[in-house]
Amino acid sequence: MIPAAEPAYSETTAALTILLVFLIPLAAAGVALIHTGLSRSRSAAHTMLASLLIAAVAALVYGACGFAWQGVTGHPGHSILIAGRAWRWIGNESFFLHSITVSEPPAAMVACFGVFSAGLCTLIPLGAGADRWRLGAALASAVFVAGIVFPLFAHWTWAGWLRDLGNLYGLGGGYVDLAGSGAIHALGGMSALALCWTLGPRRSKYTLDGMPVALPGHNTVLVLAGCLLAWTGWLGLNGAGALLFGGLSASALPLVAIDTTFAAAAAALTAAAVTRIRFRRPDASLCANGWVGGLVASSGACAYFTPFTAVFVGAIAGLLIPLSVEWLDIYLELDDPGGAISVYGVGGVWGMLATGLLADIPGIGSGQFLAQLVAVSTLLGFALPVFYAWHRLLNRVYPQRVSDEGERQGMDLHELGAGAYPEFVIHREDFSQR
Repeated sequence: MIPAAEPAYSETTAALTILLVFLIPLAAAGVALIHTGLSRSRSAAHTMLASLLIAAVAALVYGACGFAWQGVTGHPGHSILIAGRAWRWIGNESFFLHSITVSEPPAAMVACFGVFSAGLCTLIPLGAGADRWRLGAALASAVFVAGIVFPLFAHWTWAGWLRDLGNLYGLGGGYVDLAGSGAIHALGGMSALALCWTLGPRRSKYTLDGMPVALPGHNTVLVLAGCLLAWTGWLGLNGAGALLFGGLSASALPLVAIDTTFAAAAAALTAAAVTRIRFRRPDASLCANGWVGGLVASSGACAYFTPFTAVFVGAIAGLLIPLSVEWLDIYLELDDPGGAISVYGVGGVWGMLATGLLADIPGIGSGQFLAQLVAVSTLLGFALPVFYAWHRLLNRVYPQRVSDEGERQGMDLHELGAGAYPEFVIHREDFSQR
């Protein structure tokens, strides 16, 4: 079994863990740069500002109530008795982090990890809503995700009934997700999918006969720089998750770093090969999506893959993501400028399943893949419908999509009053108007 109790933290381990946690905002910064580069130039400032404000809202809301719902492994929580078994479904911590003290470092580190992870999770849908998602609606969604859905699913993952599936029904070691393939990334991907359904495609994205039109991002350099920044942040995310939720020692960190890097590298190279075969040239944006998808897939069992297995997991992610982007774009007419559904939704689900199929987790019996499958089913059967209902409800109260005129003008000018590149960018429409 994976340890369910809090590990005994020495000062050295605690210091190392918190340093890794402090790297997590770099992952959010990388994701923000990727989303900005893949949006159009007239929305660049809006996307970056939205990223900053979403992270701010998520941090405050998670601190106010999210951590109370998530709880800490080994701490008391609320349970429901079903067929004589206790199903832990929600935490029981104090609001506004009142229960956090310096004398209990594990709880404080879980809270800090949660603050940053909630911000990362809430940033993911922004890539899917680029060029048309109103700032107010994005912040309202951040409140819902960081305050309710993320903490609830995180509790199930790291302290609740999904983790207990081994004890409840003998399914391996229970659901294993060291650093959030499901609890952070796939959850954000489900929110992105529900948002795409709600917003609809951008203007001029599809012809009258339903064929997609390429609307490339405005700055590939930002996208690729974001990939390198995300790499650093993911090393912290995966390392901290392995120590906090896997009960592992600091000696596991080199393998975590190797697996994380190998998965991202294999995914990027596979995406380059796939796009080279399909389009005769490697596609930079899809290679970037593959890189991040490899990071996402590695998070589930970053300390339990062998290096060779990490390469295989990354390669499959690098194959799935470009094909998923194309399939969603052509056949489902889902306009996802940042590839968020494929990178985080598909990549995260693959990471969850790969943990059950390929991870070498010591001391567990059979049934691990079934435990992972239960978690995937919960994600699809609970989180996705909840997100869809939320976006539909919010859209009735506060329309989430900007007006056609606002989209034509650009999110920067329409919502912020100024563009990101006022001296350099001229829109094609300016030449056809007096």
